[in-house]
Amino acid sequence: MAERSTIGVGIVGFGFMGRTHLAAYQAAAREGWPCEVLAVCDGDPESVAQVRQCGEAGMGHSLDSTRTRMCENFDEMLSNDRVKLVSICTYTDSHVDLAIRALQAGKHVLVEKPVALRSDDVQRLCEATARSDRRCMPAMCMRFWPGWDWLIGCITAGSLGPVRNAAFTRLGSGPIWASDFYRDVSRSGGAMFDLHIHDADFILACLKTPRAVSSTGSVNHVKTLYKFSDGPSPVSAEGGWSLPPGAEFRMRYVVEFEEATADFDLTRNPPLLLHRPNHAETIAIQPGTGYDGEIRHLLDCVHDPSQFLRVTLRDALQVTLLLEAELESLRTGQPVSVRHAPTI
Repeated sequence: MAERSTIGVGIVGFGFMGRTHLAAYQAAAREGWPCEVLAVCDGDPESVAQVRQCGEAGMGHSLDSTRTRMCENFDEMLSNDRVKLVSICTYTDSHVDLAIRALQAGKHVLVEKPVALRSDDVQRLCEATARSDRRCMPAMCMRFWPGWDWLIGCITAGSLGPVRNAAFTRLGSGPIWASDFYRDVSRSGGAMFDLHIHDADFILACLKTPRAVSSTGSVNHVKTLYKFSDGPSPVSAEGGWSLPPGAEFRMRYVVEFEEATADFDLTRNPPLLLHRPNHAETIAIQPGTGYDGEIRHLLDCVHDPSQFLRVTLRDALQVTLLLEAELESLRTGQPVSVRHAPTI
């Protein structure tokens, strides 16, 4: 890897996701991506103090207080000229305003999903980014997840023939951290915006925007059929916080191509199999997570402005429009047409 200047990073919001970003930046630095977390901003000083004292529980990462500054407020972080990239890991209802402030301060931005619960709010950030010369990327980690990025590649290349049908499943017990926020659907959007959004966005990445959706269930456990004018059928995604606490998280896809069927199951070892007519192949996947992949991709794009982002704010706007259609289908019990995001 060619010699590149170190990118100073700030993380705002240091709960579970902020610490996940910290681990990914530190892993990237160890493996040759020149970056360093220089500042952390969180409304709860105890959150950072515990990490400094005890290390990152379950991740093996800690903050070096001699190199990483704990900022009392966001403006203090933004005033640091060494911070070039800001990860926004706060509650959803603060994402857009914080991202716009970071862009206006000349920072690149990685903003956690969902960017917002309303397409109008995502559009505001799209417009602010268009006025800036900085990169702003939504953290849609499944596009980078090992075994899922392989699926995008197969569909894009057409190496297994066209897709005939596809089913995505994502079931968990719901976040045990910040439970007051996540159980307040008006702020978190429920499992639809926290969990199901990953598969909805992945369908957009693989198969483009469907013509209409038909959804059943609730915002905390939804199943949607995606209807394409000219494409595979059926295509479905189910996501919910329906498992009891302590149950193993379930993340799966089954995609039937003309020539084979791809089957990923997180609870299985090996997780990814490709079933051909007479045998099944084990598909090797890279180590790491989608958080590692998205952060390394953005670091590369910050170093090289000619590189295109693999996921954009227009993608975030489109998935929000898609989920708005699903919410309307839940409310009415009828299929709902999906609006297309405008070109930005």
